[in-house]
Amino acid sequence: MTVLVHTRDELSTALDKASGEIAVVMTMGALHEGHRHLMRVARERAAFVVVTIFVNPLQFGPHEDFEKYPRTLDEDLAACRDEDVTVVWAPSRDDVYPGGPPSITMNPGPLGEILEGASRPGHFSGMLTVVEKLLRLTRAGVAYFGEKDFQQLALVRRMARDLELGVEIAGVPTVREKDGLALSSRNRYLSADQRRSALVLSRALHEGAAHHDPASVLAVAHQTLAQFPDVRVDYLELTGPDLGAVPDEGPARLLVAARVGATRLIDNVPVLLRPPA
Repeated sequence: MTVLVHTRDELSTALDKASGEIAVVMTMGALHEGHRHLMRVARERAAFVVVTIFVNPLQFGPHEDFEKYPRTLDEDLAACRDEDVTVVWAPSRDDVYPGGPPSITMNPGPLGEILEGASRPGHFSGMLTVVEKLLRLTRAGVAYFGEKDFQQLALVRRMARDLELGVEIAGVPTVREKDGLALSSRNRYLSADQRRSALVLSRALHEGAAHHDPASVLAVAHQTLAQFPDVRVDYLELTGPDLGAVPDEGPARLLVAARVGATRLIDNVPVLLRPPA
């Protein structure tokens, strides 16, 4: 039976009943099939699964959608029950940040200043601050993150390693809808026409990833995106698998961010680079 708790004391009491490893899936609610997949993967490994539902104000910029971000706790709780989650922790802002916004926050370093970090100043500082707190408060042994937010995953892994948090950070491949669009809570903001245009993001990534030299990967992806001028690209970048320099050969990552109407979407795919024959 899934238990819903709100306060830190209620969470601690629930965690005291765990007899094995605790797995956590961190969310901001508005749960979709991608979140459900993370829960299922976590459940395969751990008998005690915690899902957190908290819209973190620290990771929203002054002109972003914090106030209108969907809050659907009843539906989210039903989804967690369907997936046999052990505990759902839905804290208030005061439970996560007692005494108000923290005066000391996480510095994401150079990796937090590129890609999403360049477009959303302060976002990764707020994200890492809440993730570190939630990892400790949930007593997690393993935390599951989707690869759709690939830079987030890379930064959380780096934080866990650098600060020796003793938590495994596990990445799970992006879950897509049948038409290829990466699942996101923000997809609900798209009109029917905008959704059709948004499909070019995944198509561009996969067409680019079908090539194996960096110049071709980027050229093909750019050409595909250019077919939809109403999709305003923030960036299209090829990086190493840890978001570092592009290797001469081996695994790499192709990432895109774009606005479709007023909705900002991100996506990425793995790429395998090979030297010329």
